[in-house]
Amino acid sequence: MSAEDRIEQARLLYERAVFGGDADAVAAAERELDAVEADLALARGRIVHARFLHDRREDPEELRLFERAAELYRRLGDVRGEAEALFWIGCFHQVVREDEAAAVPVLDESHRKAVQAGDLLTASYALRHLGFAEHNAGRLASARERMEESTRLRREIGFLPGVAANLVGLAYITAGEGRRDEARKLLDEAGSIASAAQAHGILRLVREAQDQL
Repeated sequence: MSAEDRIEQARLLYERAVFGGDADAVAAAERELDAVEADLALARGRIVHARFLHDRREDPEELRLFERAAELYRRLGDVRGEAEALFWIGCFHQVVREDEAAAVPVLDESHRKAVQAGDLLTASYALRHLGFAEHNAGRLASARERMEESTRLRREIGFLPGVAANLVGLAYITAGEGRRDEARKLLDEAGSIASAAQAHGILRLVREAQDQL
């Protein structure tokens, strides 16, 4: 249901409560509006995060938005929405604050709930960032396992820019294992996929990795 539909439904429920004397309609209207608020908070948080990626200045509002979205989704019993909001909370701690200790438990919970909800995309994101955490800790085998599973999920759902991004991550892991020729092949594949998908941001990551590896 769209946000517009939910707001209209809340209006109708208001009329049912006020004019029809239906006290239960109030709680039902609040649930509709909570769903709208949750979706909006998540969307705003993502935009704040995108701004951080460009200017590298933390905005505390980002975490507040994601935590609010997670709280509302949890209250609504929306496991899929909660899983996505939890991913972004974990991403904030990992990427913005560089705090793996705070990020990993939330990313684990996001992955668990995403699997429960059948949300392969969010599961792939959680696994990708858990792979980063393992890589940063020097646990390359574990990092590879998580990144490869994330990549498998992304291929399954046809998320090609995400596949290319993961192949860049796998290339760094592979190079860290001392297999630079294989790492370069992964980057070649990543470049081909990113080019076909017109994912120019990922192409920049590919070129940076090629310069380093």
